[in-house]
Amino acid sequence: QVQLVESGGGLVQPGGSLRLSCAASGFTFSSYVMSWYRQAPGKERELVADITPGGVTDYIDSAKGRFTISRDNAKNTLYLQMNSLKPEDTAVYYCKADGMGWWGTKRFVYWGQGTQVTVSS
Repeated sequence: QVQLVESGGGLVQPGGSLRLSCAASGFTFSSYVMSWYRQAPGKERELVADITPGGVTDYIDSAKGRFTISRDNAKNTLYLQMNSLKPEDTAVYYCKADGMGWWGTKRFVYWGQGTQVTVSS
């Protein structure tokens, strides 16, 4: 079965760093657009960063210069390196896989269960 399992969240001080990981299985990881989303209490889920199969990346404005999304196709793993963390980054972070239907197939979208990131003094 398809699985996306996030890890690496935790409690950090403002200015600190975390690296989130998302281990994927059950689908062709290398063909999927992978994304990190986050959702803070009482707020809508928002896209933080994404990366295409070819390695092209994009970020929400507030993450630019601080966060780096990457992927290791050999390990079927997605990463989010978060530096210079701010209290506003506090949220549950989710990984998403999107097949896009680019290769004559149905579009499949998968979500992980989320990992908590808390930035506080």
